[in-house]
Amino acid sequence: MLHIILYAIVPIFVVMALGYFSGKSGAFTGDNARTLNKVVLNYALPAALFVSIIKSSREMLAVDVKLTIVSFVVLIACFFLVYFVFKYLYKDSTAESAISALISGSPTIGFLGFAVLEPIFGTSASVALVIAIVAIEVNAIGIPIGLSLLNAGNAAAAAANGGKKSNPWKPVIQALEQPVAWAPILAVILVLCGVKWPAYLDPSFTLIAGANASIAVFAAGITLSSVKITMNGQVWMGTFLKLIIMPLALLVVGMLCHMQPENLKMLVVCGALPPAFSGIIIASRYNCYVATGTSSLAISTFLFMGACPLWIWLTDWALKAFPYAS
Repeated sequence: MLHIILYAIVPIFVVMALGYFSGKSGAFTGDNARTLNKVVLNYALPAALFVSIIKSSREMLAVDVKLTIVSFVVLIACFFLVYFVFKYLYKDSTAESAISALISGSPTIGFLGFAVLEPIFGTSASVALVIAIVAIEVNAIGIPIGLSLLNAGNAAAAAANGGKKSNPWKPVIQALEQPVAWAPILAVILVLCGVKWPAYLDPSFTLIAGANASIAVFAAGITLSSVKITMNGQVWMGTFLKLIIMPLALLVVGMLCHMQPENLKMLVVCGALPPAFSGIIIASRYNCYVATGTSSLAISTFLFMGACPLWIWLTDWALKAFPYAS
């Protein structure tokens, strides 16, 4: 636990604190944070996912079919759980509920996945595959669903003002056009086709890929410095659903499906990651749910310091207490 805290969690808070104080001092602004996030989403993260997956084999992908199914079912279920809780319990609008689901119903796998999992589980291709699978589901499935719900929530007002009804498939197409979505999918296709990745191409990708975690965490600190943190029931509910319900659901379903223990531990840690930074970016773009969403992100990120080692311990305990039948 001490190793996890010192090598995986403390560095995140140190870099995030640097971003926070640089924002407070005026050295960087919220606009700068959005620019840095664009570098991560469009270049650094796609490169990291692509070069890591392309080194795997068809055998490894076959083993991870169960991981793909479990993560997809649980993450989508948690996404809609957040959406319905905020829509019907807190009476939020459709657009606000969609933003809530994009934030508290999705882990920030693209921004913190490598920063957290690699210090704990190493730099193997298995780690990259777990991150890639979750990243594809969050970015290529979750974001289009959230944007479709968001557009649906704004459709009535647009129609009342004489505007045209938005195409529900447009967010899906736009999401798949993003490098963070198609790069890992392309890598998986190449692996399935048996393409061998030349080692001499690694440096061209790893140089920008190495900037993924540090830039993302620094930008998150800047984002937190640019908004006023508020405390209310919605903030705490979003934090509870993200840090408790999502990893718990992944643990229970994963054990019921007899997932490979190491993959299960990595998947649970992915589920315990703070809310998706991409949701905050979308909230800022549409000027919807920004203060509450960012407050939930700030609290969840702080509590993650305790949640991460706790869920690793709970997963180890559960695997020992309820071993799979041979």
